[in-house]
Amino acid sequence: LFAVLVALYEEPEKPDSALDFLKHHLGASAPENPEIEALRLEVAEVKEKYEAVLEENLKLKNKVKVY
Repeated sequence: LFAVLVALYEEPEKPDSALDFLKHHLGASAPENPEIEALRLEVAEVKEKYEAVLEENLKLKNKVKVY
């Protein structure tokens, strides 16, 4: 925290909001990049597909056991 406050003090162009500056440098700010949300959605879709493939794999393994 102290290092971030020093960085704020040494900043040549002071930000409009010191609180936003602190949040940004401490990593507490929410991502503003829309690509991140798109990637999260893609990860969720891939996880769903993965679960479906695992389920199908289990069913096929059971069928192979029968034969």
